[in-house]
Amino acid sequence: MKRFYKDAGIAQDGTGFHVLLDGKKVRTPARNALTLPTAALAEAIAEEWRGQGDEVVPTAMPLLRLANTVQDGIGPAREDVVTAILRFGENDHLCYRGEGELKRRQAEAWDPPLAWAAEALDARLLVTEGIGHIAQPPEALSALRTAIAAYDDYALASLHVFASITGSAVLALAVAAGRVSVEEAFHISRLDEAWQAEKWGLDFEAEQRAKRLAHEMNVAAQFLALSRSAD
Repeated sequence: MKRFYKDAGIAQDGTGFHVLLDGKKVRTPARNALTLPTAALAEAIAEEWRGQGDEVVPTAMPLLRLANTVQDGIGPAREDVVTAILRFGENDHLCYRGEGELKRRQAEAWDPPLAWAAEALDARLLVTEGIGHIAQPPEALSALRTAIAAYDDYALASLHVFASITGSAVLALAVAAGRVSVEEAFHISRLDEAWQAEKWGLDFEAEQRAKRLAHEMNVAAQFLALSRSAD
């Protein structure tokens, strides 16, 4: 759509922070006034609006898209989102190992976050070889659910992105807790792909997809940090 505003700014009222376009509050796709927890996040989203040219391109505003998801999607269906993230724990990528040298590399990179989950979250997940499903202990999954549900809606949005891209609820929680960086989590989640690339060579399309996914994780990490920022 064509740009319909001149200026983007922010304002605060009793409900939180808002993004203003020519003095009018930005609304979500569900027509709710976009309400944000920090001035830092509101300002970053206002900057996305300022950065639009003659045409408004929604895909060029990833922070706004995540904020809309929080307000229209996660808020009304919080338990469903917690369950969706937990499913990545039920089949956590870190629990499925290969053979030989790949298995050694996986153990070196993946055992530390699993050990952290066991110690810090009381979530002791089982590890297996191959791709056959292994049922995780109910008490471990209950501990993961408790850890996920402890986060606010903004963090849940980022957790869902982290878990979806890495295939791991443990890595998602480790990033949110500051245990590993978003870059490290992305890197170690792709050990299998790196192993295949060593054996068969790089694939251009796979490389481009990896770059896109890494960018999405970085945006989610930025969104998480801004939503927590002290103003």
